[in-house]
Amino acid sequence: MKTQFFSATSLDGFIATEDDSLDWLFPLGDVNDSSYPEFIAEVGALAMGSATYEWMLRNADKVAAEVGSAWPYTQPAWVFTSRTLPVIEGADVRFVSGPVQPVHAEMQAAAGGKNIWVVGGGGLAGQFYDAGLLDELILQVGSVTLGRGKPLFPRRVLSPVLRLVSVRQIGTTMAELRYEVHQDAPGAA
Repeated sequence: MKTQFFSATSLDGFIATEDDSLDWLFPLGDVNDSSYPEFIAEVGALAMGSATYEWMLRNADKVAAEVGSAWPYTQPAWVFTSRTLPVIEGADVRFVSGPVQPVHAEMQAAAGGKNIWVVGGGGLAGQFYDAGLLDELILQVGSVTLGRGKPLFPRRVLSPVLRLVSVRQIGTTMAELRYEVHQDAPGAA
């Protein structure tokens, strides 16, 4: 069982524009040509930030047109938020706030030996990292620059904490980088 941050990022390190748009990402390729189908098959629980969840709410029609449902996940999801948000029909969502450690234990129990995916929010992924709970980063780097926006991973992480374990080309517009997180390395959180 691993806790993984799987995300797309621009070349200059942003996961979304300042207004939380992902429109830059979709022209870059088909998700089915990436490692996502194999990845999601091994996921038993999801952690999601409120901005990502709200993107799902705003884009429910697009998501439904793409995958047949406004909520594309069968796994339970924990949404970290301090606000009251509506539930997407058909979604197994638990709204939580506070530190990630106690919620991580709940997620592990629900995942049934499968992996936990930190779906969205570099800040949320950083909280899992800070708590020593993040095992892997899987980054799909797109051939675009945004100039500014929502940062991929707003933490200072110095080598040798992140160890590159694989690089994969995805078509002509993306590359996937996989890093293991070694919390026992000097300089780790």
